[in-house]
Amino acid sequence: VQLQASGGGLVQAGGSQRLSCAASGDTLSTYAVGWFRQAPGKERQFVAAMNWGGITTYYADSVKGRFTISRDNPKNIVYLQMNRLKPEDTAVYYCARRSKSGSAYEIRSYNFWGQGTQVTVSS
Repeated sequence: VQLQASGGGLVQAGGSQRLSCAASGDTLSTYAVGWFRQAPGKERQFVAAMNWGGITTYYADSVKGRFTISRDNPKNIVYLQMNRLKPEDTAVYYCARRSKSGSAYEIRSYNFWGQGTQVTVSS
């Protein structure tokens, strides 16, 4: 499967942005998916995840209440709606498809990754 993340850009603090992750070559509908981010000089960190059925979601404490992960299985797309953005949300955001097992929060549970999209939040 190939994952293509898009929707990044420059936004002012307090603003909103929606990221998309489109899959090709295979389906996302029967897999859990997640979003991670990596700021300059920092390790990649978990942001949000959703199980394959779209019922169960997981969020990092730093984004809980501001970010929402969703999916459109017929379109094979996963979204990350980001509201009330803060300068500390600035990072490259990656989408990923999780393998059939493993923790939603751990990078090693994901075996397919998109190329990343830059989100920059200005103060």
